[in-house]
Amino acid sequence: MHSALVALVILAQPSGAPAPAQGLPRITLEEAVRRSLAKNVATLVSVSEIRRAEGLLSEARSGSLPTLVGNGTYTRLDADRTFPGSTTPFLRADQLNLNAVVTVPLLVPSRWAQWSHGADNLDVAKASDADVRRQTAITAARAYLAIVAQKRQLDVTIRARDTAREHYVYARTRREGGLGNRVDEARAEQELASDEAQVHGALNNLFRTQEALGVITGDNTALDAAEDPVFAAPPSAADAIRDAEQRREDVRAAHLRASAADHVSRDSWLDYLPTLLGTFQPFYQAPPTTTTPRTGWTAQLLLSINIYDGGIRSGQAKERDALANEAHAQLDGLLRQARSEVRVAFDFLQQADAALAQARRASDRGEEALKLAIRAYEAGATGNLEVIDAQRRAKDAETGAVVAEDAVRQARLDLLSATGHFP
Repeated sequence: MHSALVALVILAQPSGAPAPAQGLPRITLEEAVRRSLAKNVATLVSVSEIRRAEGLLSEARSGSLPTLVGNGTYTRLDADRTFPGSTTPFLRADQLNLNAVVTVPLLVPSRWAQWSHGADNLDVAKASDADVRRQTAITAARAYLAIVAQKRQLDVTIRARDTAREHYVYARTRREGGLGNRVDEARAEQELASDEAQVHGALNNLFRTQEALGVITGDNTALDAAEDPVFAAPPSAADAIRDAEQRREDVRAAHLRASAADHVSRDSWLDYLPTLLGTFQPFYQAPPTTTTPRTGWTAQLLLSINIYDGGIRSGQAKERDALANEAHAQLDGLLRQARSEVRVAFDFLQQADAALAQARRASDRGEEALKLAIRAYEAGATGNLEVIDAQRRAKDAETGAVVAEDAVRQARLDLLSATGHFP
């Protein structure tokens, strides 16, 4: 499996998370990535592109290798051909000619260059396939993390709904016992209905993310996340830039494209060299004629020199130079982008960790404030407005903690992918 997946430390999903939909397959992050690399449309197309590059290499190589062509001709005339006054035919009515032509490229510099360029293009196709697989794995990981975050959000809304239900039951019981009033009960019922609606919305979002994971992995059904992945520590800041330039598949593919474009540009001078072909043709003629024996052979050397081409070779050289310059410009831009992504990922992870600590603190205080408000309300010291306000604040704080947790996971994934350690 890929190196970054070995670096993953998989922890169990929090026990408070709701159960997945009945019958929905549950998979790990490693399995999600493996399936996406095996069955995702982008990776399947990329594999076909490698086969196409192999076919183009075979086509380019064929021009530098010998060829053998067999020919056969049967001719039927209406009668034998004879000279006037002679009974001996000089041309028979039935004629059979068999021959084979072997052509050997002895000096074909431009074809040799095409062979070499085809090999470069195959390497580029393989590197591009690795980059497509990298992007597919990252997309699958993001979909997986989205399910983890959405399940945590659903857990928060369910707990808030349950708390609101308990408060509503208590407010109604107090009113029925003559201690409360209809206003408190209506407020509590309104909060319960609002939380119920949010639970249904969270369920819809969860179903949507589960379907997205199924599509990315090439499955015909939705998939559920079985675990809450925690990524291993990223590389140090000193090594991150170097790793991004050396390990990332998109950077490697850009290097190969630039190198292949340089190779094509350097070989433009080969178009001005002559070509030399050798042919050998054995034959069989039945019946033999006065000019053609029954068996024999011919051999030829064909030297071709393109003296004037109307400017096509100089135009092709300019085009190749321009493509090489474009490839280097794209490589430079990608390297700058990769370095920037590493710096941004480091900074974002640092800020996300700090935000998570504060979000958890706010969630803890919100839960504490809610408990105090409920106690005060039950003691008759306050109305239920304080309880409802505390409920909303506690739910918002816990939602903020869920968002912060997801931000940290996403930041770690971004940093690992930016440095080439994932997948």
